[in-house]
Amino acid sequence: MTKNTTTPNADKSSGKSTAPKRALTPRRRAREYALQGVYQWLVMRRAGSLPNAALIAKQLAEDPAFARCKLDLFQGIFEGVVERADELDSLITPALDRPSNELSPVEHAALLIGTYELAIDLSVPYKVAINEAVELAKTFGGTDGHKYVNGVLDLLAQSLRSAETQAN
Repeated sequence: MTKNTTTPNADKSSGKSTAPKRALTPRRRAREYALQGVYQWLVMRRAGSLPNAALIAKQLAEDPAFARCKLDLFQGIFEGVVERADELDSLITPALDRPSNELSPVEHAALLIGTYELAIDLSVPYKVAINEAVELAKTFGGTDGHKYVNGVLDLLAQSLRSAETQAN
């Protein structure tokens, strides 16, 4: 899985982004690794294999940049999504316009992570959960996949975090 190289702020002549590059925070890096792990887990599961989450996490940890991620956040998200994937999918399904197995694995992984943070990790404000999942979809997903992720998670936030969304 590679990062999406097109950016909305791209200089058309050089193909380079005119937006300033920001360093990844340890929290963003943890979410990116979690997305990569969930993506790999989903692809293996869709292919009919029994994915080994511990092996996937070990493989991700071999990347030298992994040392700069917030390890407990990565573990919480990755393990939480994998352990509760069916429960999370049942929360997502009513907000989808197609079966979850027809979603891009990147968007599906971003939705699972966002739903996990909305439904399970209540320490994460709902706007942050949505924004982080949307940013993951922008970075790794297709051209407009982030818009779909945003719409689905916004709907879910209204039911999963109704008091919080109504207060804003």
